[in-house]
Amino acid sequence: MSEQAPINLTNQFLIAMPGMSDGNFAGSVVYMCEHTERGALGLVINKPVDIDVRGLFEKVNLNLERDDLLSTPVYLGGPVQTERGFVLHEQLDEEGGHYNSSIKIPGGLEMTTSRDVLEAMASGAGPRKVFISLGYSGWSAGQLEDELSRNGWLTVQADPAIIFDTPVEQRYDRALSLLGIDRSVLSLDAGHA
Repeated sequence: MSEQAPINLTNQFLIAMPGMSDGNFAGSVVYMCEHTERGALGLVINKPVDIDVRGLFEKVNLNLERDDLLSTPVYLGGPVQTERGFVLHEQLDEEGGHYNSSIKIPGGLEMTTSRDVLEAMASGAGPRKVFISLGYSGWSAGQLEDELSRNGWLTVQADPAIIFDTPVEQRYDRALSLLGIDRSVLSLDAGHA
């Protein structure tokens, strides 16, 4: 029996199936920042928390001078390291990597965890399109592949407009629409042909 070729879900959305039993992910859309043989890291893009960007900046003692971000929600990116901030943003140019701790995601986005991106945003600079989460979603080697084999997730190439420009309550349905699927046709029961 031959092994399946490894899959790479970087720059894709994971869309939780209706039967998702893990409460952290029920009804979630996860943007995948990294997926290798060692595991996977993503950010849930449709679960806002009870703090906005202005409140977050106050907590980290930064004065935000960008009116466009003041009332932007902060999200729960996942159950891992929920005290830590993750900033998903557009690349500033082709080279990327302008911040101390960024990963360049194939497809045009970067994810930064260092304070310098917040400092740049506070001063009115920095990336224009940003998504800020507390915590991330992580899977150990083979764990995500196992969840996929049990029909826990649908996958589709990510569309940054869903992350940055779509109201949060529409993100799940818009992600499904990338597959040509309406929520009403999804079944709680999984099956294999």
